[in-house]
Amino acid sequence: MSDWDQVTVLKKRAPKASTMKSEQAVNAARRQGVAVDTQLKWGAGSNKQHVATKNTAKLDRETEELRHDAIPLDMGKLIQQGRQAKGLTQKDLATKINEKPQIITDYEAGKGIPNNIIIGKIERAIGIKLRGKDRGKPLLPPGAKK
Repeated sequence: MSDWDQVTVLKKRAPKASTMKSEQAVNAARRQGVAVDTQLKWGAGSNKQHVATKNTAKLDRETEELRHDAIPLDMGKLIQQGRQAKGLTQKDLATKINEKPQIITDYEAGKGIPNNIIIGKIERAIGIKLRGKDRGKPLLPPGAKK
């Protein structure tokens, strides 16, 4: 038994949020006279630093009072000598310590910013102490007595 007086209304689904934000949908809404509010998020879609402190700007200018530390040139020479003694290229040494070749280049030229973790990796790879009073002497294996 069906009732001929009953009406079934099929509705369209509401548009998704992503389609409502498309340029086409915004232009269609403007043509219909609907109030459209558009906003551009600050720094959206870019890879910019969110906060730049005064110290960062000062370090970039590198004035006399505030500058980056650099690797001493004698340490760079020790790295170079130790690397060549092992028969390694800069790229080979960088691969061995899991760093970029540019870091080795900067350290050997005395331009790199010192990082004790990287210096420790280089020491173990070339077998020469780069820090402390025994600088330039062979690195003793762990557990060996002096």
